[in-house]
Amino acid sequence: MALRHRLVHRTPRQVWDVLSDGDRFGEWVVGTTRSAEQDGDWPAEGARLAYTVRIGPWEADGRTVVRVSEPPHRLELEAYSGPLGTARIAFELRPWGDDTLVLFDEHPLRGPGGALHNAAFDAVQQLRHRALLRRFAETVESSTVPERH
Repeated sequence: MALRHRLVHRTPRQVWDVLSDGDRFGEWVVGTTRSAEQDGDWPAEGARLAYTVRIGPWEADGRTVVRVSEPPHRLELEAYSGPLGTARIAFELRPWGDDTLVLFDEHPLRGPGGALHNAAFDAVQQLRHRALLRRFAETVESSTVPERH
């Protein structure tokens, strides 16, 4: 299981505002070059997001479906990765003083990706997740103003 966390220096509502903007996923999801809300009212349950992933010269389109949405605390997604199957991606936002502790979890859910999942895969995922959370925190902190109490 690939579980990571990051303290973001904004309130849970401010963090949720960026997380709930499907058109901005391409700004902070590692490997994603563009994203767009596709079907439904993102991030309502059942809504879909379309995106393009690029790794070097290789490019593929994907989609993600919202499975659980509990604003401003929890968002769980199922990402479709073509022949590899799907992955569960979960964000949990916890108030931490004036900040937000973001817990991020991703693991294979359906298809052959689960059979290929091992410790080496987890190690690579941890590097990707560290970069994703850093980019996410930078996106949130640069696009919002700290709230004053």
